[in-house]
This record gives sequence, structure tokens and C-alpha cells, in this order.
Amino acid sequence: MTEVSSLTGRLLVATPALADPNFDRAVVLLLDHDEEGSLGVVLNRPTPVGVGDILEGWAELAGEPGVVFQGGPVSLDSALGVAVIPGEASGERAPLGWRRVHGAIGLVDLEAPPELLASAVGSLRIFAGYAGWGPGQLEDELVDGAWYVVESEPGDVSSPWPERLWREVLRRQRSELAMVATYPDDPSLN
Repeated sequence: MTEVSSLTGRLLVATPALADPNFDRAVVLLLDHDEEGSLGVVLNRPTPVGVGDILEGWAELAGEPGVVFQGGPVSLDSALGVAVIPGEASGERAPLGWRRVHGAIGLVDLEAPPELLASAVGSLRIFAGYAGWGPGQLEDELVDGAWYVVESEPGDVSSPWPERLWREVLRRQRSELAMVATYPDDPSLN
């Protein structure tokens, strides 16, 4: 396994210094990362749009809050489904309509009938758009200190309080990153 491919399934957590408003305090789950580039979804950007408003059949499987999340600034008119399939289903015998990305986390074929996955899905999130990087672009951002790279947990995909995710992910780290969770929203007010 190359260093590049090893980031699939991990989280990118925006550093307080990241200036891009698209990624202010963002937590990005990397769904694909190799020498051709990277693709991920922002886990903590809920929109006011209900899943049932755009993908009615999938609304009952979507976790709370049952809204569409803005997955990133690229292709906002497209939808991605990310689901956690707990237990043995995440192994060799994955259900039809689901492709494992990392551990129990995988991509859902939103063209498939929701009934195919209904009994297996532990949690589901729908994302409008995604975050994408060309070859070497993410590596450059990592060198520049724009992101912390940490391990993901299946519960990150379905956190019922996405607005807390940035702090929660940092707080659980066993390093100085845990202290970054206390960084104020606006340091000029200190």
C-alpha cells in the first residue's frame, strides 16, 4: 500500500488556520485518495433541505437530522449516499447497492431500490456535492498545515449533532490535538 492510498477512510479536520470558507471547521471523510487525486464529503454541513424533498425513498433510512448535507463545493447538483453497515455485512458479504470504502463505512448506490439496504443499514447520510482535490493537491495542503489527518469512527458519519463534530473529533485525540478543540471560534474576542 502506498502512502497516498492510505488516507482513504480517514478524516481531514480543518486547522483553525485554514482560510477557505468552504472548509472552516470542516470534518471531511476521505472516500477515495490515490495518485489521481482525492474525493471526500464534509460531515458537518447540514442544509435545511430534507432528504425526502429530493430522494423520497431514502428519507426513512436517513439518520437524524434527516437532512441533506453539503458534501463540498464540487457538483452541488449531484448526490452521494454514505452508509454504515454494522456487523458482518461490512465484510465479504456486503449487501447489494453498497460498496465498502473503509471498515463499516461505504457508498450507497442511490439508483438502487432503498429496500435492498433497508435491513442492513445502521445509518445513512445523503450529501449534495463533494470535496475534491487533483493529483498532489491535498498533499500540498497537508504540507502547508491546512488539515489534521485522524482516524475515522463509524459514528462520525451519523453524528446527530454535526455542529459539534469538529470539536468532538479533536477532543478524542490522544495528543496535543485535543487542546485544539478548545480553540475559540473568533480568537480576536479573547
